Amino acid sequence: MNIKKLVIAPLFAIAFFSFKPIDKKIIVIDAGHGGNDMGAIVDGISEKQIVLAVASNIKKLNNSQDNYEIVLTRDSDNFPTLSDRTAMINKLNPEMVISLHVNRSPAKESARKGHEIFTQNSDASKALATKISNKFGECYIGEKNLHILRESKAPAVLVELGFLNNTEDRKYLSSETGQKEIAQKFVEIITEK
Repeated sequence: MNIKKLVIAPLFAIAFFSFKPIDKKIIVIDAGHGGNDMGAIVDGISEKQIVLAVASNIKKLNNSQDNYEIVLTRDSDNFPTLSDRTAMINKLNPEMVISLHVNRSPAKESARKGHEIFTQNSDASKALATKISNKFGECYIGEKNLHILRESKAPAVLVELGFLNNTEDRKYLSSETGQKEIAQKFVEIITEK
């Protein structure tokens, strides 16, 4: 019995002390608006609902891998201020930040449709925007002086997923299928090597 202890104890110690938890990289997904801030609204469909659904789907779909942890700036219908969001982002020091929004033009029915991406003035942000554009299809990419981009220290992009006042975009963005497809594309972008 003492011999077993002599053999097992060192093996246990080696296994215990060599165990190292997996260091997951953090990706922040910012679901824009929330709470009393509805964002764009058309026919009772709000931007805040769409982007929260997409963000939640990204988190859910991403749970099957061990390299990245998705952190949401909001996971319910609340409104963290822009300063609260960027303070959280900068504290986490993520690999990247993707802020989700939905566009709306002044017209009742927009002929414009599809996504647009706004970047920081950094190569990493522009590279992330290019990856997103390659996955979702070519689109407008441009720098914009927005709080989430300006105040985030990590590479960040703001993605307008489509135009809420374009019937085709609205149907797709408000559908469960569309929201899951969009989320899946973001997961693929995040996990690409």
